[in-house]
Amino acid sequence: MDFNDIQNAWNNEKTENVVVPNNLEKIQLVNTPLDKIKRNLKREFKYQIVCIAILGFVPLIYDFPEKMDILFYLLFSLYVAICAYYLVRFYQFYKRLNTLTLKTKDSLYEIYFDIRLNMELYKTFGFALTPFLILYLVGFSYYAFSKVPGFFSDEFTNSQLIGLFSIVFFSLFFMGFYVEWWVRHFYGKFAKEIRKVLDELKED
Repeated sequence: MDFNDIQNAWNNEKTENVVVPNNLEKIQLVNTPLDKIKRNLKREFKYQIVCIAILGFVPLIYDFPEKMDILFYLLFSLYVAICAYYLVRFYQFYKRLNTLTLKTKDSLYEIYFDIRLNMELYKTFGFALTPFLILYLVGFSYYAFSKVPGFFSDEFTNSQLIGLFSIVFFSLFFMGFYVEWWVRHFYGKFAKEIRKVLDELKED
């Protein structure tokens, strides 16, 4: 191979992933929002574990009757199984964030779409827990009002039905609003910062 062949091979190499110093500095700016996302993930992972553990002691704290204990822990086991699945996924995402290296546009695109994917996964996690929240609230309300003499009769009264539907509606609205706000506040705004860097790189 002579010099011309070497030069042609050099010129034909793809340069899409080559990062000039100016672009490299912009890419390194992403480290700050990534650090915040990792910190939020780590903190939230601990909070989720603590909340699950506390929730497991609710029947003991409120001295539920034995029949309600069985029903509660049946639902609780399903709840823990769903939480475990999503928490493992989030932990894997956290590990990927710790091992990534930001040196090219491709790596930046990859981590951005990974963040967006996990944001949607988080929303799914929140909505998957909504039925459990509703069942817990309905069950707890039933237990609390069952102590009121004459509150429960053979048939539900209009006020009791309105109260039940209010619990369901409020739970759905609250979980939908809360999950959206939580994802945007703790992850969405940092994803926007990364997207801004990507847009600046496009203009260069």
